[in-house]
Amino acid sequence: MLRIALFLGTNMAILVLLSLTFSLLGIEGLLYQNGVDLNLQALLVYSAVIGFSGAFISLLLSKFLAKKSMGVYVITQPRNATESWLLNTVKRQASQAGIGMPEVGIFDNPSPNAFATGWSRNNSLVAVSTGLLQGMRQEEVEAVLAHEVSHVANGDMVTMTLLQGVMNTFVVFLSRVIGHIVDRVVFKVERGHGPAFWIVSFVAEIILGFLAMMIVMWFSRYREFRADAGGAALAGKQNMAAALKRLKSYQGGAPLPDEMAAFAISAGKVQALFASHPPLDDRIRALQQV
Repeated sequence: MLRIALFLGTNMAILVLLSLTFSLLGIEGLLYQNGVDLNLQALLVYSAVIGFSGAFISLLLSKFLAKKSMGVYVITQPRNATESWLLNTVKRQASQAGIGMPEVGIFDNPSPNAFATGWSRNNSLVAVSTGLLQGMRQEEVEAVLAHEVSHVANGDMVTMTLLQGVMNTFVVFLSRVIGHIVDRVVFKVERGHGPAFWIVSFVAEIILGFLAMMIVMWFSRYREFRADAGGAALAGKQNMAAALKRLKSYQGGAPLPDEMAAFAISAGKVQALFASHPPLDDRIRALQQV
């Protein structure tokens, strides 16, 4: 969930910043014809500029932010046999998957965790936690690495960026339309916009943002099944299943914190709509059918 949380958090912050900047500069004033009616075509272009800018800036910053926020040590010259094995394993898997060699890193955390991020298939980062290295057998760690390499090979971050850009666009567009309608119909503002427009637009943007997040998280859960299948192809189906079962054993004891869960997330029916990863039992069953 870590790479998703970083991406969504950065995206949201940039979206708000761009929206405020455009408002302060008076660019939104260009959206209205004669100061009365809403220009839907101009609004859609404006929304797309904000929406896709936020998503793509988040993508470009993803690797840098992951390193800084998690304190990732990037392996350049291996200091021990474990680091040499990590580099060689990722190099072999990347070659098999047909992507450029990712940066490989380790971060200090007792939870079993790993993530891959980066703005392209040939410019990525694969990192694992110390807890993962200490708590799993080598073949299970290999399967986790293969899962992350598969995320990179599948172009999941780019696809998610495009999806997030589309969602951002409609969130900004529909929130402004709702604010405009309330301003005109309820508060009878005839020219320009009154305070109600900004308040309603802001509230609508938050509500629509949560609905959009549900769609993005649905795609995130779907891509986990694809990455599991890719991991099985690179590291062996038996090893991939063993890694998932090992993670389930951790989950069955002390629950993994959401922000640090490598593969799993435990949630109720409502929370499950916002889960970035499907239940481990579902993933194990799907893997058995591959």
